[in-house]
Amino acid sequence: MKLLRYGERGKERPGALDRQGRIRSLAGLIDDIQGDYLVPAELALLRSIDLETLPIVTGTPRLGPCVANVGKFICVGLNYADHAAESGMETPSEPVLFFKATSAISGPNDDVIIPRNSRKTDWEVELGVVIGQEARYVSEATAMDHVAGYCVINDLSEREFQLERGGQWVKGKSADTFGPIGPWLVTKDEVPDPHDLPIWLELDGRRVQNSSTRMMIFGIPFLVSYISQFMSLQPGDIISTGTPPGVGLGMKPEPVYLRAGQVMRLGIDGLGEQRQRTVRAESAEERLLAGVAAR
Repeated sequence: MKLLRYGERGKERPGALDRQGRIRSLAGLIDDIQGDYLVPAELALLRSIDLETLPIVTGTPRLGPCVANVGKFICVGLNYADHAAESGMETPSEPVLFFKATSAISGPNDDVIIPRNSRKTDWEVELGVVIGQEARYVSEATAMDHVAGYCVINDLSEREFQLERGGQWVKGKSADTFGPIGPWLVTKDEVPDPHDLPIWLELDGRRVQNSSTRMMIFGIPFLVSYISQFMSLQPGDIISTGTPPGVGLGMKPEPVYLRAGQVMRLGIDGLGEQRQRTVRAESAEERLLAGVAAR
């Protein structure tokens, strides 16, 4: 299944994509695409439903984040050796873990807001792993039993905040709109091998990231098992598994960073595509205030 959420920000409703690419409403069947509906028994019930019998959602509604009420947004740093090299960092012997604030989560095609005082906002296409069953001290052999499915993530980063302002990476990873997820949560039964998926990102029509998930240093079973040794993973938690080379930080002869008015298009084969336009924080705030005044 390809599960999704559609509608205005904060008012999204649950849906699924049928074989013709149409959105079918899951309203009345589940409350939302969230943790308690991502456990194996609930996903099995959803699979038993004939999507063709469900109402078609007309028009072209906004797509929201494909998972609601995410408890933990866990990111894996430097999980592609060539990305570590372009960043001037050592290839890790164990996964580098950090958190992204859940307030950064946004829809797959929502505008990306460049934060105030930002000079080095960067892009990072990544494979997201959505947890479907509690994982605590699990083995690699059983780790995939705890996975509900996968999604596309843009792990946006402000490199100055991340690397030059001291402390942990979370400061450069957590600005509002820095975590687009979706368009869909693709359940694992539809992804025969998540370690062999083309992954790419284009900036203003130029492909800057072009790789495959087979280049990851640490695979999904290892990551789920490894993380579960330090914290329990709950249904609806998301693991962002790292980015391949081609980020702005690694551009030669000098880094290239995002400016307002640019367009990112990114995707993973079989998991869908995202498209985001960059805007200044001040412009986004002006639109927000105008909307409030108009009510």
